[in-house]
Parts: sequence; structure tokens; C-alpha cells
Amino acid sequence: MPMPPPPDLSSLSLAEIARLAEEHKLPPVDQWHPEHCGDSEMRIARDGTWFHQGSPIGRPAMVRLFSTILRREPDGGYVLVTPVEKLDIEVEDAPFQAVELKVEGEGSAMRLAFRLNTGDLVAADADHALRFAQGEDGPRPYLRVRGGLEALVVRPVYYELVALALAGDDAAPGVWSNGAFFPIMA
Repeated sequence: MPMPPPPDLSSLSLAEIARLAEEHKLPPVDQWHPEHCGDSEMRIARDGTWFHQGSPIGRPAMVRLFSTILRREPDGGYVLVTPVEKLDIEVEDAPFQAVELKVEGEGSAMRLAFRLNTGDLVAADADHALRFAQGEDGPRPYLRVRGGLEALVVRPVYYELVALALAGDDAAPGVWSNGAFFPIMA
């Protein structure tokens, strides 16, 4: 059964995005505890490209499918997990990328939603926090997605966040979403 195409973020309200995110049922990977089976020979590059045995995975539907069984382990490593097997996967930075931003409201009433490179939708809030780390190439913004998994916010979307922060009148530069404040400074 093929996966449905990802939704068009620009055509949705934030209420619709929240409903779709809530309806999106993922496999219960946190409840699966099979024996470790080895290495998947897969890697997620810093730019969000998924590779298998050194070659990029060219089918977006395959990447979306694999992303649903991705889990972060307590030791910080990443695995692909099913009820019967668990395979290591290398992640160079973050397993996802936040590639599009939708904004509604202003100031403390602002709400932000992001579309990930996998088509998933995430509304920023206290459980899906934005954080800003300092990297060699400047600030690196991340969005908590689920279960210790994060999305790197791509540079153009980061610039949108900075513009929103600078337009605000808060004591420190930052953005609000769903009642939570996220300072931009790392």
C-alpha cells in the first residue's frame, strides 16, 4: 500500500496541521525491544539525504517509510527497529530537516508549524521545542520531533525565525509558539 503524498503546508491552517499531526499514527517503536541484529549500512547525511550502502535512496516514499521506524537509543545512537530486528543507522547531525515554516498570529499568541523533509508536520510547543546550538558555521536551530529525534531547521527557515524574533518586542530575541517562548541565542 503506497504512502499518501505529504500535505501542502501553505494550503493548511495551523488547526488543520495540528489535527493531521495528531492523526498521523507511527509504529510503536518505543515498545519494540528485539535483539540487536547489526548495521543497516544506512546513513543520514548532514544535508538530510538518506544513503544505503553508499548510494542515495532516491525514492522519497522509502525514506518516509524508514523514518517511521527510526528510534534514538538511550546511549544517543540511532536504530531502525521493527518487532523482530534492530539495526544501527548512522546520523551525521539530525535525522530530519525542517524545510518549511507556517506562522499564524503575533507575539505571545504566535503559532509555528514546520514541514519536515519527510513530509511530517510538527507544531512547535513545549513538547516540540526549538533550541539553538552554536556550530562552527554559526547558530544551528533544532526542532524536537519525537522520542529524542530532532530536525535541523534549514538555513532559509532559520532566517524566517530570526526575522520573527527581531520583529517582536520581547526582552531577548526569540519566538513564541503555542504559549512557549524559544530564545534565539545559543
